[in-house]
Amino acid sequence: MVDTLTPEQRQRCMAAVRGRDTCPERVVRSLLHVMGYRFRLHQRNLPGSPDVVLPRLRAVVFIHGCFWHRHRCRAGQSTPATRRAFWLSKFEKNVARDERVKRELRALGWRVLTVWECQTKPSKLQALERRLGRFLESHGKR
Repeated sequence: MVDTLTPEQRQRCMAAVRGRDTCPERVVRSLLHVMGYRFRLHQRNLPGSPDVVLPRLRAVVFIHGCFWHRHRCRAGQSTPATRRAFWLSKFEKNVARDERVKRELRALGWRVLTVWECQTKPSKLQALERRLGRFLESHGKR
């Protein structure tokens, strides 16, 4: 598929992509709050600056965009047609960094859960809530 935007329009569009307080992050945080958990956000003193940190439970949650972090879903499998080599390299580095950060956190005694953007859709919220509950309750209560 050919890009319908000019290079300047595409640059503005990509520059507007946020790294924090995204809709999927807000969905996960809202669910955790309703479930009675309290947490910290983006703790820079931990590897990868996790999106959600539950210090008492030694648990962290990363909320990954399917496109940027290469999930197996449809959105995670698309690759821009222009500058293909750049994008493939970028995606490869993102995935490698994600794996490295998970290893580092686990080595420090943290439990790690990754929630994908596609799992935060309204039709999948009950499954997500069950998944979060199983992950967090497996090592103690709130």
